[in-house]
Amino acid sequence: MHIVPVIISGGAGSRLWPLSREAHPKPFIELPDGGTLIGRTYKRAAQLNGVNTVVTVTNRDHLFLTADAYEASTAPERANTFLLEPFGRDTAAAVALATVHVAESHGEDTLLLILPADHLIDDEGAFEEAVQEAEKFASQQRITTFGIKPKGPETGFGYIECHEHDVQRFVEKPDLETAKQYVEGGNFFWNSGMFMFPAGLMRNSMQELCPEVLSAAEAAYQSSKISTSTLRTTHEVGSEAFSAVPSISFDYAVMEKAANVACVALDCGWSDIGSWAALSEVHPSDERGNRVSGETIFHEVENCFVQAEDRLVGLVGVSDLLVVDTPDALLVAHKDNAQDVKHLFQRLRSEGSEAAKLHRTAHRPWGTYTVLEEGDRFKIKRIEVKPGARLSLQAHHHRSEHWIVVSGTAKVVNGENEILLSTNQSTYIPCGHKHRLENPGILPLVLIEVQSGDYLGEDDIIRFDDVYGRN
Repeated sequence: MHIVPVIISGGAGSRLWPLSREAHPKPFIELPDGGTLIGRTYKRAAQLNGVNTVVTVTNRDHLFLTADAYEASTAPERANTFLLEPFGRDTAAAVALATVHVAESHGEDTLLLILPADHLIDDEGAFEEAVQEAEKFASQQRITTFGIKPKGPETGFGYIECHEHDVQRFVEKPDLETAKQYVEGGNFFWNSGMFMFPAGLMRNSMQELCPEVLSAAEAAYQSSKISTSTLRTTHEVGSEAFSAVPSISFDYAVMEKAANVACVALDCGWSDIGSWAALSEVHPSDERGNRVSGETIFHEVENCFVQAEDRLVGLVGVSDLLVVDTPDALLVAHKDNAQDVKHLFQRLRSEGSEAAKLHRTAHRPWGTYTVLEEGDRFKIKRIEVKPGARLSLQAHHHRSEHWIVVSGTAKVVNGENEILLSTNQSTYIPCGHKHRLENPGILPLVLIEVQSGDYLGEDDIIRFDDVYGRN
């Protein structure tokens, strides 16, 4: 049977704040040895035997971040389909969209391999063997899940109780004593969130177990705006139709109710990188149990993790701490409370804080911008535009802008004029003027933008034309 991997990329990675933000969540975090979680997931999926297309379900705002991560992953060239959600409706909605798409585009006998975008797997050979084993069960019309052999009692994961390959039950995150009993029993596995099943079987299962999810997802899929380019097809789901899909997890909606579920045991160095404690383990440890990224200095320090981005971080006489220093936010937490970082993120989001949404450096389809300084009526940015890329033709109601080229060549539309600027040259864009910035060269374009005006929010923008399809 034909396998179509489906990468599910959603959520904000709240337990990995301040490195993970809404606009740049956990799957896009750079790993210590290079690459990103989503890039590695894509490469792992794309190189499976017989795979020629990969489906990704993600937020529409993350399309270009995802495409860049896939391109950087050095994966084999595959056709990509993106199912773009306007907002998150949990994993049942994402699986339903993918199931409908695969059933209609590839046939109901096609096997979907559901892969979360933010998992780390060290032993890819063991993963491929497990996929081959799961294919046998899925081909027998069984929903198949992957159970991770536990390394110890863990309260942050759900568990699967299995007898041989037959799933007995799914169990929510247990307390420590219960988790110890599960591990000692030997027939419990961590719930990985990875699954394999035929499209037709899942469609029928959802029709029986959660018909409201399936019917709303089908309607949302049928209303999608479809765009096609070389090796990429996007289905942009409409907000109104998608809002009717109930928000519920795939485990609750289907897996905990389904009969005849199979489980394949997987021992592959798996981690869901669900907290700073988990992410710290990716880094090597010194003789005192400390793990670091960036420039640090310690005295009498044990079992600490430090991530330092822009400056030296020093610790003295402490143990069991997590210290994450980013340009605009600092986190200090005890390792035992790593799961509680999400409460800080949730509070920031409820207060509408930019610290929950954006880094000081924000990624866009055309490149990046970094806020260097801002104050009353002014903001200074460093803008980097990728070779061949261009921003939208736009205007602002409340601000004027002054652009100074630092390196590269800028092609600028400023009102009725089109000009070329090179290093040390500049242009002034009055408030209300249509303007566009483009990099016509083969090297990155770097410039400084000085904004001034009554309101400097990122939402003060009118787009007249955009090659990336943004409104």
